[in-house]
Amino acid sequence: MSMLQKFRLLPSRHWLRVGIGIKRWLLLLGLGAAVSGMGVVYLILVLRRAGLMSSGVYNVLTIQFLPVTLRILLPLAIGGLLILLAVIKIGSTLVAPFRLEGDTSMAESLYEFSRQGRGPHIVAIGGGTGMPALLRGLRAYTRNITAVVTVADDGGSSGRLRRELGLLPPGDFRNNIAALSRDEALMTQLLQYRFGQGAVDAADGRSELTGHAFGNLLLAALTGIMGSFDEALLAAERVLAVRGRVLPSTLTAVTLVAEVVTAGSERLVRRIVGESAIPKAGGKIQRVSLEPPHVRAYPPTVRAILQADLIIIGPGSLYTSILPNLLVPDLVQALRRTYARKVYVCNLATQPGETDNYTVADHVEAILRHTGPGVIDLVLANSNLSIPPNTGGGQTIYVQPVAPTQVEMQTTDLVDEAHPWRHDSLKLTRVIMALLN
Repeated sequence: MSMLQKFRLLPSRHWLRVGIGIKRWLLLLGLGAAVSGMGVVYLILVLRRAGLMSSGVYNVLTIQFLPVTLRILLPLAIGGLLILLAVIKIGSTLVAPFRLEGDTSMAESLYEFSRQGRGPHIVAIGGGTGMPALLRGLRAYTRNITAVVTVADDGGSSGRLRRELGLLPPGDFRNNIAALSRDEALMTQLLQYRFGQGAVDAADGRSELTGHAFGNLLLAALTGIMGSFDEALLAAERVLAVRGRVLPSTLTAVTLVAEVVTAGSERLVRRIVGESAIPKAGGKIQRVSLEPPHVRAYPPTVRAILQADLIIIGPGSLYTSILPNLLVPDLVQALRRTYARKVYVCNLATQPGETDNYTVADHVEAILRHTGPGVIDLVLANSNLSIPPNTGGGQTIYVQPVAPTQVEMQTTDLVDEAHPWRHDSLKLTRVIMALLN
């Protein structure tokens, strides 16, 4: 096997494609070699005229035994191949540690890296389990992705770390970092790994590690090392080769509070404190708010919104993942001022305890009731309600595509047919990229 075949470079069609950034430097290298070659030619001529070089040596160096045409073309061909081979060898050595996953050639890796770097700037606002599916599809088109995540989570491993270490809840950040990481399959398994019954404490049989996700502990450790949660996120992005950014909507530790109207004839309004307690309250959510109420948005998040080409709100839990971000005043103000189109991706299924019996119009009305106008330009909703509700072992109750009166709605097939309560990542991404185009 030749060296060129070994590195799978000549068969690749990507080397000559526009934008990869290779051809211009090859031309510059060739020009430099030509200029240097002129110096060598003059040196040979000077040595010959000075009598310091014999005729035999001169004839061999200038290949006088060949026709004039071959004397011109042969050095150009051999020199060009040597330059190309040197570039290939140097490039393969430098790029090898950063190759994309799979059996991808170096040329394809460079082309994909360059193409994604020129991709659109997209901001996704939400959290929970809905956003990773969106990010998973977007990362194939662009590296300029910013995921904006709520910091109101107070349940599970995130809640424990928040209470014990004073840490911003890392759970949603972990999920989205895994979705944007280079080797997503392995990284998701690693970051989502939870310590279970195997972690046993000698005293009471239950370790304090039980229930903690490794990714949460990693972010907690990086926070201790770097000194702040936002610096820990930057360090995690570098360590895990994340294609994009995951940013908090605010760095203030906030608590989500809901006004819940109880069912029955009395219709009492209860005040429920804590994100994890709201879906369990057993009533209709009337309004949610943050404590403290007037928190400052994280400046890089505001900057990303103002510089975006497209902003996607959702998918995710309406009251506990999406609205906590939209209750940050500076962030909403940035949404109103940005020139980017703002698309709300409505959930496929209703969520027990949060959006029972909600239509698409009800989702939009709830958002606008909390934020006012100007934060949504288009609603993207699923139109495929034909998948049996019990598919995948669940009991999906589809959100009915009733159009809102305040904003435009576009419907299309977005459902994952194996898990109809989830968005299909490829379907959703294709629609979003079509909106950009």
